[in-house]
Amino acid sequence: MSNPLLANTALPPFAQIRPEHIQPAISALLEQAQQALATATADATPADYDALEAVLSVATERLSHAWGAVGHLNAVANTPELREAYNAMLPAVTEFYTSLGADEKLFAKYKAIHANAAGLNPARQRALTLWIRDFVLSGAELQGEAKARFAAIQERSAELGQQFSEHVMDATDGFAYFATADELEGVPADVVANARAAAQAEGKDGHKITLHFPCYLPVMQYCSNRALRETIYRAYVTRASELGAKPELDNSALMRELLALRQEEAQLLGYASFADASLVAKMADSPAQVLEFLRELAAKARPFAQQDLAELRQFAIDQGCADMQAWDHAYYGEKLKEARYAFSDQEVRQYLTAPRVLQGLFDIIERVFNVRIVEDSAEVWHESVKFYRLERAQQTIGQFYLDLYARPGKRPGAWMDEVRSRWARPEGRQQLPVAQLVCNFASPSGQNGNERPALLTHDDVTTLFHESGHGLHHLLTQVNELGVSGISGVEWDAVELPSQFMENFCWEWEVLQQLSAHVDSGAPLPRALFDKMTAAKNFQSGLQTLRQIEFSLFDMRLHAEAGSEARIQQLLDEVRAEVAVNPPPAFNRFQHSFSHIFAGGYSAGYYSYKWAEVLSADAWSAFEVEGVFNAATGERYLKNVLEMGGARSAMENFKAFRGREPQIDALLRHQGMA
Repeated sequence: MSNPLLANTALPPFAQIRPEHIQPAISALLEQAQQALATATADATPADYDALEAVLSVATERLSHAWGAVGHLNAVANTPELREAYNAMLPAVTEFYTSLGADEKLFAKYKAIHANAAGLNPARQRALTLWIRDFVLSGAELQGEAKARFAAIQERSAELGQQFSEHVMDATDGFAYFATADELEGVPADVVANARAAAQAEGKDGHKITLHFPCYLPVMQYCSNRALRETIYRAYVTRASELGAKPELDNSALMRELLALRQEEAQLLGYASFADASLVAKMADSPAQVLEFLRELAAKARPFAQQDLAELRQFAIDQGCADMQAWDHAYYGEKLKEARYAFSDQEVRQYLTAPRVLQGLFDIIERVFNVRIVEDSAEVWHESVKFYRLERAQQTIGQFYLDLYARPGKRPGAWMDEVRSRWARPEGRQQLPVAQLVCNFASPSGQNGNERPALLTHDDVTTLFHESGHGLHHLLTQVNELGVSGISGVEWDAVELPSQFMENFCWEWEVLQQLSAHVDSGAPLPRALFDKMTAAKNFQSGLQTLRQIEFSLFDMRLHAEAGSEARIQQLLDEVRAEVAVNPPPAFNRFQHSFSHIFAGGYSAGYYSYKWAEVLSADAWSAFEVEGVFNAATGERYLKNVLEMGGARSAMENFKAFRGREPQIDALLRHQGMA
């Protein structure tokens, strides 16, 4: 029991896990899970919900818990040794889950339970329905060579997705430009200080500029040195491509192979395309419906985007830049916003310190959802990680880790992941949900005891609220069935509803007062500055909407059209010709770092962000009418959406809360395009 991954504790012993623990522990847990599967499918085990849970779910949940901890460390505390150990076990884990999902005997038992499910509670009935669907999508009905090929595709796809993610991480970590102080004219002081500290830590002169977003974005927005902006832009948009600095990190071949494998997988299952197969488990009915939705939204946004671009180009000309390029957009966009609304993101940042924002977020969650958030203790993977518990009526109802800051060896982006799900365990014990919320914000600045708190942009704050929405969806569930508690069983294109819903709080005056305190004076955000922010809320929203539609159309067409793997760049060019008003330069290789669809589960599902925005904007409109902190509205949303998780369809949950089906009007109004 000296292996921490075999400790079977409620929380992973993150600080104790070493690369050498992974192979023996995961191998042992895989063997136990295989034995449990053999027992579950034996004639002696009845086709009974509780019997299968007691035998199989206990063993597979334990495996998932340990492997989840390993995968999490690989994403947030990556080292060559950890990566090697993770990749060594990935094929075996993938093979087990593939065989589990395609096991004919197990499928037969679940079908027998499903046929006699009338006496089960609604959550169990829903879980069974989804399991039957997932068995079919996992190849349970395939035979012989087709079944073997399907399993081989799953294993290879997992391997390719992991390689894609590693290439993006390594290409991001591998770039550095050491700039002089003069080259960084205009860049915020805390960003410059962090860059200086990073260079000194390596014994180098100057300031270390990286492609991590807390460094990259301020350089693009504020640096007056156009040549430096171009250098950083080129490095960023060619990451992990044939135009990048390291040819061995080129994702081109991985993308082609992944797309071909996905198409083959779909055809084995009897679907015309991977997109068709993917949408079986989503709210949308067909690729055609998604494409129509996206193109209708694009048509509404296009005039606003054209106006945004015309204004930006004219402003750049007025500023002496007659040939505005891609590396100038963020710079002149920020300058135009400053000129038009008389404020800058940098000015707002001074009021948004990470500790104050976090306390404000917690206060809002406590007020709206009738819970209490208390700092707790647990083993963590980095000294900056915090751990908390949620309480209601002095009872713990869930726990979560919070990892806010960017660092080498940590995957870019922001996400929520589950550590454990709520579950009434067969042994009679109530398992509580545990989540991980991960962001990549700029770290606190300063050295030698003169540390200042991290400053967040308003976009950072919105990101934090977004991920907390995912966390609340997972943590506040009252469903006790493992397959449909929290976000489990929720249609993928509805998963973003609770996250995007939470973003709306970031635009309320009463909320911003709670979130803000000037880093030096402690004064709250002035009303005049908030009014300027609100006036600028939909600044370039047309361009931003078309950008998201471009990504979504590219993703859907890529997975819906036969032979797309041979024409990835051409297809992206076609999408841009259709919807973009300001196409990027020919050397832009955005797709090579599009981890959402090649390594993150959003394949044929990136449209979900726009689809769920309709749901979240409409849900928020109830709060606008009834009061942002209206207790009855908060309770109704809590009971019908967050607590229900996947135990009902997303549409049933929405209609139970809103009293009708969703309408697009609120989204258009929120984005200034009504």
